[in-house]
Amino acid sequence: MKTLTIYFIVVFLIFLQLSCTDKLRNPDKNDIIIENSEFRLIIGRDARAVSLLHKPTGQECLQKGIRIPVFALTQYRPYDNENFLIYPAKSKTFYADTVYRTGDDLVVGFELESHRATIGLKITDDYIGFTLKNIDYDISKVGVKRKTEIDEFTLLQLPIRDREFFGEWLNVSWDKDIAVNVLATDPYGKIDAIPYQGYHLLMAGMEAKVKLMGVGAALIATRKDKLLDHIDQLEKDFNLPLGVQSRRDEAYKYSYYELRKVTPQNIDEHIAYAKRGGFRAMVIYYPDFATSMGHFPWSSDYSNGMTDLQTVTGKIKEAGMIPGFHIHYSKASKNDLYVTPVPDSRLNLVRFFTLSGPIDSHSDIIPVEENPEGCTLEDERRFLKLGNELVTYEQYTKTPPYQFTGCKRGALSTKTSDYQKGFKFGLLDVDTWPLFVRLDQYNSIQQEVAEKLGKIYADAGFRFVYFDGAEDVNLPYWYTVSKAQLTVYNCLNPAPLFSEGAIKSHYSWHIMTRGNAFDVFAPEAIKEATRKYQATEAKYIAQDFTSINFGWIDYLAPGSTTIGLQPDMLEYVCSRGAAWNCPISLVGNLDQLKSHPRTPDNMEVIRRWEEARIINFFNEEQKKALKNLNQEHILLINEAGGYELCPYEQIKGTAHGNQALRAFIFERSGKVYVVYWHISGEQQVRLNLNPKSVHLERELGKELPVKEDNNGIIIPAGERRYLRVDLPRDKVIEAFKAATLL
Repeated sequence: MKTLTIYFIVVFLIFLQLSCTDKLRNPDKNDIIIENSEFRLIIGRDARAVSLLHKPTGQECLQKGIRIPVFALTQYRPYDNENFLIYPAKSKTFYADTVYRTGDDLVVGFELESHRATIGLKITDDYIGFTLKNIDYDISKVGVKRKTEIDEFTLLQLPIRDREFFGEWLNVSWDKDIAVNVLATDPYGKIDAIPYQGYHLLMAGMEAKVKLMGVGAALIATRKDKLLDHIDQLEKDFNLPLGVQSRRDEAYKYSYYELRKVTPQNIDEHIAYAKRGGFRAMVIYYPDFATSMGHFPWSSDYSNGMTDLQTVTGKIKEAGMIPGFHIHYSKASKNDLYVTPVPDSRLNLVRFFTLSGPIDSHSDIIPVEENPEGCTLEDERRFLKLGNELVTYEQYTKTPPYQFTGCKRGALSTKTSDYQKGFKFGLLDVDTWPLFVRLDQYNSIQQEVAEKLGKIYADAGFRFVYFDGAEDVNLPYWYTVSKAQLTVYNCLNPAPLFSEGAIKSHYSWHIMTRGNAFDVFAPEAIKEATRKYQATEAKYIAQDFTSINFGWIDYLAPGSTTIGLQPDMLEYVCSRGAAWNCPISLVGNLDQLKSHPRTPDNMEVIRRWEEARIINFFNEEQKKALKNLNQEHILLINEAGGYELCPYEQIKGTAHGNQALRAFIFERSGKVYVVYWHISGEQQVRLNLNPKSVHLERELGKELPVKEDNNGIIIPAGERRYLRVDLPRDKVIEAFKAATLL
């Protein structure tokens, strides 16, 4: 009887599943069906999402039981005469409640509102596009009516059930089988995803203060391995930056050497070090040749202007490396012509004020109508812009009469003047460095600066870019971050092979194809920082089918305040980068490279990891091992001349705690090894080890002589060497802890 009961339950469940599947494949006759060869989107006549079916696998991509209107409009307060009498003065969303299809257009109506939106469809086998074409308004004869404003419009929103991974930047939910992606088809699309229990609400919309009409988004539901192919086609169809093509370029794998204080006279020295590190790319930071950001006047080291810069980039190319350009672009230096002696009217202002009384050119108190509370009080950021004059202030009052106090007139060599009551002025948008003034992204100044950068880029022959200071834009960030980047990107010819940058918004995925680097960390903190920041982001951003840069690594020699950058530190950073197929970047401080005794070893470490990663030496099992952030690894060149990956760990407290000696123990082929070196010089090490049990090597397989000393040994400590010991691991560790530096 029990068996029969189970049989009927199984039959019932199969019948139920078939019934549900049949319902998905045979939608209601009134439903809107939008499909291509890969997926079918069904929207009910009530404008709610019914199904998103991936046809090859038959998998439903929407969260079961969640029926959300696909379209909506938002007003920052109700604007309809009767609606604002009923509802509070706060942001209100009006959801779509009807939809019908006419050819390749969807016509959408909304609850409580008389707007009617026309959304155009573009159906291809790679994606289905949605574009807001028009919004009409039916004026009712009932009540006091007029056409009302729209502040935001939701072009598409779907409750996509969660899969193993979610890429927040690209806005994609995926696993090993299927990827579902909602992305913008132009810079004006506002893309977001709201997490819920078991699903993300993937959204595409726009804001009126940026742009409404003609803004578009696309839906992709495909096999995971085909996602980038479909995005690649979308990028070409909508004339977007070719982010997929960049990610597939061979140069995308390359680490770079970030030049510091480079001149035509010392570029050859830099190149020599870069070659030792196996670098295939070098980056020039604009302050090396220009005295300010904005107009980029040539520095004294580049007295011949572009000719000198071309000498530098030309030598980089002759050395077989790719030259890159590290820029700031969304702001102007305080010493630039955009700021002084006549500040440009297009600089960004973050607050506006009205003089409540007249002031003369010597007034140190500026009376205002508005409350200044909230204006910055940070040093070097307290600047007011009154016409063509800049004024600094020390404080302000927060109760009437409102005043800026402790004012110093004619700041940054600007000209003082008298001003009448009612004069309008603003708080200058000085960044947090605070070395720069931000540009207003809503006028022509960003385009003007972009054209200057584009000319330098083209004339010098740069091929990739780092978009630094990308956070220095005005609101809304979802739009202006990528808007500023795109303005510059469109002036770069030829298009960069790849780009990195300081911050990203959704559309930046097509521009900043290699994520970002991090600011430098002290050698003593670099492993912890790599665990905390680079490795964390690499795991996060891999869900967006993107890598980051495991840099910048500041090259420092040992000194009174630091032990300097050591080989094990580079092993750690490079190995964690390899785990996620990510490059590194090294800041090439020429004086530090020359003075650091371990520079040859450091550069060899980088060279090995760089080459091994580029040739795809590491298999998936090894990459998985490298993702264990608590286990360090060393990349060896074995006796046969090939690469060999080994886990190793530091012997702490070597030589009775003398930090000059660093030693790491590992095992291979059943033997115990120690790789060791002196951090800053040359000494001898005495170890209480039987001479017959040790084998000293500079290169594996090439044994060096060992000096015997009263049943112990004396070995040199300087450059990296390997000591193979025919003793148990614990005995070797004990010997190194008890070692003596002579």
